[in-house]
Amino acid sequence: MAVLPIRITGDPVLHAPAQPVEQIDDEIRTLVADMFETMDAAPGVGLAGPQVGVPLRLFTFGWTDDDGTEWRDVAIDPELWLSPAVPGDPDPDTESEGCLSFPGERFPLRRAERVVLRATNLDGERYEIEAEGWLARIFQHEYDHLDGVLYTDRLSHRDQRTVAKITKKLDWGKPGRQWMPGVDDLEA
Repeated sequence: MAVLPIRITGDPVLHAPAQPVEQIDDEIRTLVADMFETMDAAPGVGLAGPQVGVPLRLFTFGWTDDDGTEWRDVAIDPELWLSPAVPGDPDPDTESEGCLSFPGERFPLRRAERVVLRATNLDGERYEIEAEGWLARIFQHEYDHLDGVLYTDRLSHRDQRTVAKITKKLDWGKPGRQWMPGVDDLEA
């Protein structure tokens, strides 16, 4: 297993829809193992194929809820069904999220409170998870990556202006920007 470089906002693979996984083979199994290692090293609670430069519809997730239940798996060719989000402004204390492809920053974002994830695991078996709260947020965030959407694309106009300033200041927004979790800081 290996830690993979994580792409930074601006890399074209992050802004284009990913393709379906044709076949679950040893190459996909190795990719998923590497994605788990990368996600854990970051540390993060989810990682999508496009974030490591692989334009395939799959993401890993790993999170332990308040009851001590561990949620850890891969979602291959997922479908995501959302409940309507509650109208209004997000609470910065309870509805903020960050992203490994826009590291070091967090912004408030209103998401659906409940979702249903349908996906395939590494054994080729379909599964379904009804999620709410933070797990629902993880699924929505990672699923967005598969459609070429970063959470920063969904922010308020004011927060998007802040994102643009950070992107310019750190010289992000260009193809090829990446960083290695647990190894180094951002590299050109």
